[in-house]
Amino acid sequence: MPELTMERIHPTAIIHPHARLGARCQIGPYCIIGEHVQLGDDCRLHAHVVIDGHTRLGQANEIFPFASIGLKTQDLKWNGGLTRTEIGDRNTFREYVSVHSATGDGEVTTIGSDNNILAYCHLAHNVTIGHRVIMSNVATLAGHVTVEDHAVIGGLVAIHQFCRVGKMSMIGGCSKVVQDIPPFMIADGNAARTVTVNKVGLERNGVSEAAQIALRQAYKILFRAGLTIPNSLEQIEKELPPLPELAYLVNFVRTSARGISK
Repeated sequence: MPELTMERIHPTAIIHPHARLGARCQIGPYCIIGEHVQLGDDCRLHAHVVIDGHTRLGQANEIFPFASIGLKTQDLKWNGGLTRTEIGDRNTFREYVSVHSATGDGEVTTIGSDNNILAYCHLAHNVTIGHRVIMSNVATLAGHVTVEDHAVIGGLVAIHQFCRVGKMSMIGGCSKVVQDIPPFMIADGNAARTVTVNKVGLERNGVSEAAQIALRQAYKILFRAGLTIPNSLEQIEKELPPLPELAYLVNFVRTSARGISK
């Protein structure tokens, strides 16, 4: 472990001697870091942060007071074993965020890089989060949820186990999500339904105008034409241009195990 000065580690912090801390990490008052924790360079823990379990964080993550990361799952199926929590670089975890380790022996809870997880959010066991995801305050992911890159999840959203949230999608605040949210779309409501294309998200992420037009046409076929899902997908593939965004949307819907939010 690199030499760490007392200016960077508050004297009230409790760090297990086997924990591995990268260079220039800052550990604030009353933080607790467990035996099997690894922090990359330039991580900052503000105060009262708990990181435990077999947990690894990459570089330049910032964790605010009273967050807890890597602790044992709440899943009643827990039966012991070695589970992990793997987190990438440059993530922000705001106050009271909880990220739990996986349930089964050898399984992993995975979070990518450049995500912004706001206060009181909960990420349950076995979730998989991509990159540049925003979760607003008190959003909750149940176990085995997958959230793809650049998704935005509104405040107080609750997402059911095993649901998928597609890339560049957005979920309105207070929504109840019980089926998959298609990529590039906006969903809202209780239960959530797909209401339109995420125009602002597409523009911010550099999606071409041609692809945006095609996605709007695909939205109408999938969600407004009154067709079955197989017929909708067949019509999209037959009538719309073979763009990567459309292929991604079609594959996402076709491989949905829980069905999509219509």
